[in-house]
Amino acid sequence: MKRAETADKTLIVEILLRSFETNKSVNYIIKQDRNRSDALKSLMEYSYDMCAMFGDVWLADDQKACALTLYPQNKRTSLKALLLDILLILNAIGIGGIRKALNRESKIKQKQPRMPMLYLWFIGVRPEEQGRGTGSKLLQEVLNDAAAKGLPVYLETSTRENLPWYQRFGFKIYDQLELGYTLYFLRNR
Repeated sequence: MKRAETADKTLIVEILLRSFETNKSVNYIIKQDRNRSDALKSLMEYSYDMCAMFGDVWLADDQKACALTLYPQNKRTSLKALLLDILLILNAIGIGGIRKALNRESKIKQKQPRMPMLYLWFIGVRPEEQGRGTGSKLLQEVLNDAAAKGLPVYLETSTRENLPWYQRFGFKIYDQLELGYTLYFLRNR
């Protein structure tokens, strides 16, 4: 895997769009109107930008998978971060969705530990490449990077079918949240 460069952003957003189009958690947060595709794209661009600022954006060597990781302990308020938040509200969540998004975020934060960690925000594989080991190789490299930094890895998933895959890499469910769908909270140690 390699650290993504600015020139890789379009490719990474495209991989995430295709990987998360039907994801329950993602669709819970974005506007569900005729501009849903644009809202989804805005969410993925926001996620890319935030991880580029406060984490890492990884691209598989074969460019068929990507991972966005965040170090919450490094996140800072800045003019750029604030602008990204405003654009997320306008382009992805909508003014009417602010309360719902803030409520969801508050509930998630209550379940996450307040300690140094690597937070795996998104890991996506081109749908036609899923099941071929590309995602597994990328996840293992993310875990190796976290281990080298002495950090545990935390994530959430709303895709129940992915739980056995994460569990193969040592992740354990430590909590869950009901939001009209079940959001599973996992950690690797």
